[in-house]
Amino acid sequence: MIAQQSAQLLQGLGIEGDRYALGTGKYSPFPDIREVTLIEIETLTALKRDHGIDLAPEEHRRNLTTENVPLNHLVGKRFWVGHVLLEGGRLNTPCRYLDLVTRKSVNDILLHRSGLNCSIIQGGKISVGDTIRPESIDI
Repeated sequence: MIAQQSAQLLQGLGIEGDRYALGTGKYSPFPDIREVTLIEIETLTALKRDHGIDLAPEEHRRNLTTENVPLNHLVGKRFWVGHVLLEGGRLNTPCRYLDLVTRKSVNDILLHRSGLNCSIIQGGKISVGDTIRPESIDI
Protein backbone atom coordinates (compact mmCIF):
# COMPACT_ATOMS: atom_id res chain seq x y z
CA MET A 1 0.00 0.00 0.00
CA ILE A 2 1.24 3.47 -0.89
CA ALA A 3 -0.17 6.65 0.67
CA GLN A 4 -1.63 9.05 -1.90
CA GLN A 5 -2.75 12.68 -1.62
CA SER A 6 -5.73 12.05 -3.91
CA ALA A 7 -7.50 9.25 -5.75
CA GLN A 8 -10.17 8.81 -8.39
CA LEU A 9 -13.10 6.68 -7.20
CA LEU A 10 -15.01 4.91 -9.97
CA GLN A 11 -18.72 4.27 -9.48
CA GLY A 12 -19.46 0.57 -9.16
CA LEU A 13 -15.78 -0.42 -9.47
CA GLY A 14 -13.42 0.99 -6.87
CA ILE A 15 -10.33 3.16 -6.80
CA GLU A 16 -8.74 3.75 -10.18
CA GLY A 17 -5.72 1.44 -10.48
CA ASP A 18 -6.65 -0.64 -7.41
CA ARG A 19 -6.67 -4.43 -7.74
CA TYR A 20 -10.43 -4.58 -7.08
CA ALA A 21 -11.21 -1.95 -9.71
CA LEU A 22 -9.05 -4.00 -12.10
CA GLY A 23 -10.79 -7.24 -11.09
CA THR A 24 -7.58 -8.91 -9.90
CA GLY A 25 -8.14 -8.79 -6.12
CA LYS A 26 -8.49 -12.01 -4.13
CA TYR A 27 -12.20 -11.38 -3.57
CA SER A 28 -12.96 -9.93 -7.02
CA PRO A 29 -14.93 -13.03 -8.10
CA PHE A 30 -17.27 -12.56 -5.13
CA PRO A 31 -19.42 -9.47 -5.64
CA ASP A 32 -19.99 -7.57 -2.44
CA ILE A 33 -19.64 -4.08 -1.08
CA ARG A 34 -15.85 -3.76 -1.19
CA GLU A 35 -15.26 -1.00 -3.71
CA VAL A 36 -13.59 1.19 -1.10
CA THR A 37 -12.72 0.45 2.54
CA LEU A 38 -12.36 2.88 5.42
CA ILE A 39 -10.78 2.63 8.88
CA GLU A 40 -10.65 5.11 11.77
CA ILE A 41 -7.34 6.70 12.82
CA GLU A 42 -8.71 6.36 16.35
CA THR A 43 -8.43 2.58 15.96
CA LEU A 44 -4.75 2.90 15.13
CA THR A 45 -4.24 5.23 18.09
CA ALA A 46 -5.97 2.74 20.41
CA LEU A 47 -3.77 -0.10 19.12
CA LYS A 48 -0.69 1.92 20.09
CA ARG A 49 -2.09 3.15 23.41
CA ASP A 50 -3.73 -0.07 24.64
CA HIS A 51 -1.54 -2.76 23.08
CA GLY A 52 1.76 -1.08 22.22
CA ILE A 53 1.26 -1.93 18.53
CA ASP A 54 2.20 0.77 16.04
CA LEU A 55 0.17 0.14 12.85
CA ALA A 56 0.77 2.96 10.39
CA PRO A 57 -1.99 4.12 8.00
CA GLU A 58 -0.10 2.66 5.04
CA GLU A 59 0.01 -0.76 6.76
CA HIS A 60 -3.66 -1.47 7.60
CA ARG A 61 -4.66 -2.39 4.01
CA ARG A 62 -7.79 -0.21 4.00
CA ASN A 63 -8.16 2.46 1.34
CA LEU A 64 -9.04 5.51 3.44
CA THR A 65 -8.13 6.48 6.98
CA THR A 66 -10.80 8.67 8.61
CA GLU A 67 -10.76 10.90 11.66
CA ASN A 68 -13.60 11.86 14.03
CA VAL A 69 -16.16 9.75 12.14
CA PRO A 70 -17.62 6.68 13.90
CA LEU A 71 -17.72 4.26 10.96
CA ASN A 72 -19.93 1.69 12.70
CA HIS A 73 -22.75 4.25 12.52
CA LEU A 74 -22.46 4.46 8.72
CA VAL A 75 -23.51 0.87 7.99
CA GLY A 76 -26.46 1.09 5.59
CA LYS A 77 -26.14 4.85 5.20
CA ARG A 78 -25.06 7.06 2.31
CA PHE A 79 -22.49 9.77 2.96
CA TRP A 80 -20.19 12.11 1.09
CA VAL A 81 -16.41 12.05 1.12
CA GLY A 82 -15.60 15.32 -0.60
CA HIS A 83 -17.58 15.13 -3.87
CA VAL A 84 -17.89 11.33 -3.83
CA LEU A 85 -21.04 9.60 -2.56
CA LEU A 86 -20.49 6.30 -0.73
CA GLU A 87 -22.84 3.82 0.85
CA GLY A 88 -21.71 1.97 3.96
CA GLY A 89 -22.05 -1.77 3.52
CA ARG A 90 -20.93 -4.19 6.15
CA LEU A 91 -18.24 -3.79 8.74
CA ASN A 92 -14.94 -5.17 7.54
CA THR A 93 -13.70 -8.29 9.26
CA PRO A 94 -10.05 -8.51 10.25
CA CYS A 95 -7.87 -10.96 8.37
CA ARG A 96 -4.91 -13.04 9.51
CA TYR A 97 -3.15 -11.94 6.31
CA LEU A 98 -2.65 -8.53 7.97
CA ASP A 99 -0.76 -10.27 10.81
CA LEU A 100 1.36 -12.07 8.23
CA VAL A 101 2.36 -9.05 6.13
CA THR A 102 2.91 -6.67 9.06
CA ARG A 103 4.34 -9.24 11.49
CA LYS A 104 2.06 -7.68 14.11
CA SER A 105 -0.67 -9.56 15.99
CA VAL A 106 -3.64 -7.31 15.32
CA ASN A 107 -6.29 -9.66 13.89
CA ASP A 108 -8.07 -10.49 17.14
CA ILE A 109 -7.69 -6.95 18.50
CA LEU A 110 -9.35 -5.44 15.40
CA LEU A 111 -12.55 -7.46 15.76
CA HIS A 112 -15.45 -4.97 15.36
CA ARG A 113 -12.94 -2.16 14.62
CA SER A 114 -11.50 -3.23 11.29
CA GLY A 115 -13.26 -0.63 9.17
CA LEU A 116 -16.18 -0.31 6.81
CA ASN A 117 -16.71 -1.72 3.32
CA CYS A 118 -18.47 0.71 0.99
CA SER A 119 -20.02 0.98 -2.46
CA ILE A 120 -19.27 3.99 -4.65
CA ILE A 121 -22.63 5.50 -5.60
CA GLN A 122 -21.25 8.62 -7.31
CA GLY A 123 -17.61 8.60 -8.30
CA GLY A 124 -15.11 11.42 -8.47
CA LYS A 125 -11.86 12.62 -7.02
CA ILE A 126 -11.13 12.56 -3.29
CA SER A 127 -8.21 14.19 -1.53
CA VAL A 128 -6.58 14.08 1.88
CA GLY A 129 -8.57 16.38 4.18
CA ASP A 130 -11.93 15.97 2.41
CA THR A 131 -14.86 16.22 4.79
CA ILE A 132 -17.16 13.27 5.48
CA ARG A 133 -20.79 14.32 5.85
CA PRO A 134 -24.30 12.81 5.58
CA GLU A 135 -25.91 12.40 2.17
CA SER A 136 -28.64 14.89 3.06
CA ILE A 137 -26.16 17.79 3.07
CA ASP A 138 -25.69 19.16 -0.44
CA ILE A 139 -22.17 19.67 -1.76
